[in-house]
Amino acid sequence: MEDPSFDVEVYVYDLSHGLAPVLSPQILGIRLDAIYHTSTVINGKEYYIDQGIKVNTPPGSTKYGRPIEVIKMGKTFVDENILQDYINELMERTDLKFTAAKYDLFDNNCNHFTDLLTDFLVGKNLDDRILKLPEQVLNTPGGQMLKQMLGGNQLY
Repeated sequence: MEDPSFDVEVYVYDLSHGLAPVLSPQILGIRLDAIYHTSTVINGKEYYIDQGIKVNTPPGSTKYGRPIEVIKMGKTFVDENILQDYINELMERTDLKFTAAKYDLFDNNCNHFTDLLTDFLVGKNLDDRILKLPEQVLNTPGGQMLKQMLGGNQLY
């Protein structure tokens, strides 16, 4: 009998391409290991945010380069039809629209989308080191200045 479950993984990318540990102490006064972008991989497809919800195949071939880490989240029995219904529901929700207009670097970003998706698929959340990075940045004077400069959002 064929296993009806699917492996769920989180691909972790560094948007700074290795510069975060070097520049963050000067800009923020704290050391960041990376500026994280994440996506969820299930059944050979990579789901992520970039000007809205995107799907990419094969996984790991997005414009973000190669993932610096792959986190195995577990298995799910959610099939592609149910997953697509959930994603459609997320796109319709006015409180959490994952569109370019609603994107917010600090409060509604790719990592928040990945966190919602992995919670739906396997009942697990992203690591705090990833999910709470914006909060960590905002707790610095440089982070507050950065938020003002960016107007609170848009960094695709």
